[in-house]
Amino acid sequence: MELLGALNYPIYVATFICIYGFLAIGLNIQWGYAGLFNAGIAGFFAVGAYTTAILTSPPVADRLGGFGLPVFVGVIGAMALSAIIAWPVGKLCLRFRGDYLAIVTIGVAETIRLIARSEDWLTGSTRGINDVPRPFGDLPYTISQLAFFGMAAAILLVTYLLVERQSSAPWGRMMRAIRDNEVAALAMGKDVPFRRLQAFVFGAALMGLGGALYAHLGRSITPDAVDPMIASFLIWIMVILGGSGNNRGVLAGVAVVWIIWSASEFVTDQLPIEYALQAKYGRIFLIGLMLQLVLRFRPEGIFPEKRPLLKDARQEEEPDQAAERA
Repeated sequence: MELLGALNYPIYVATFICIYGFLAIGLNIQWGYAGLFNAGIAGFFAVGAYTTAILTSPPVADRLGGFGLPVFVGVIGAMALSAIIAWPVGKLCLRFRGDYLAIVTIGVAETIRLIARSEDWLTGSTRGINDVPRPFGDLPYTISQLAFFGMAAAILLVTYLLVERQSSAPWGRMMRAIRDNEVAALAMGKDVPFRRLQAFVFGAALMGLGGALYAHLGRSITPDAVDPMIASFLIWIMVILGGSGNNRGVLAGVAVVWIIWSASEFVTDQLPIEYALQAKYGRIFLIGLMLQLVLRFRPEGIFPEKRPLLKDARQEEEPDQAAERA
C-alpha cells in the first residue's frame, strides 16, 4: 500500500499529460495541419468542461443542469457542443489570417471565460460546478487514480492512431497542401474554406474532450481552471517545442513541458510563503527560456514534421490508377 501511495503523484502527472495531449493534438490539427492560428484554446476547453459538468452533476437550486446523466454522455455532449460552437466561430473568423485570427479567437475565449465567471444560473459563477461524477470514484484513491489514468491513456491512444491515419491519408496531404500554398490548392479545385473549417471544428472537439476529462478528474470546474496561461499559452509551447505537424512530437512536447511545470511547482511549494509566490514566476521564465533555446537550436521542434516524399506519393497513387484502368 505504501508503494501505491508513492505512485499517487506520478499517476496524477501522467493523467494530466493525457488530458493536455488532447488539447495539443487538437491544436496540431488546426495549426500543424491547416495553419490556423487559434489563440483561444481555453474557450473550447471551458465549453467542454462546463458542458459535461452541467449534464452529469446532481441538481442544484437556481442553476441549469443537474441532469445526472452518465459520464460518457457528458463527454460526448462536451465534444459535440465544442464542435457546434466552433462552426459559426470558424465560419466568421477563418476569413482572417495570422495575427487577426489570433486576436479574434482570443476575444472568443475571453467572452466564454467571462460568461463562466459571471453567469451564476449557468456556470455557478466564481463557485463553479461541484460534485461532478468521476469514473472509478468509488474505488480506493490510488486505484481510482490508476484506473482514470488507464481510461484517459486508452482514449488518447485511440485518438492518436485515428489522427495519424488521417494524417497519412489523402486528407492529411491535402491539408498540408492548403497550409503551404493555398493558391495552388485552390487552383487544383480544393474547397479550401470548407477544409479549413473542418480542421478548426475537429480540433475544437478534441479540446472539448480534454476539458471534459479535466472536469471529471477534479470533480469540479471553476473559472480559474480556464486561465489562458494554463489552457492556451502552455499548449502552444507544447506544440512548438515538440514539433508542429507531428503528433508524436506534440505528445513528447506535452510530456516535457508538463513534467517541468509540475516539478517546478513541487519545488516552489517547499519554499517559505514569502518566497514561494515570487518563485512561481520563475516557472514561466523557465518554460519560456526552454522555448527560446529550442527555437534557436532546433526551430522545427524536438521531432520535426516528416513530409512525405514525392516518390512515396507516386507509389501510393500507382496501385489506385492501375485499379481504375482495370
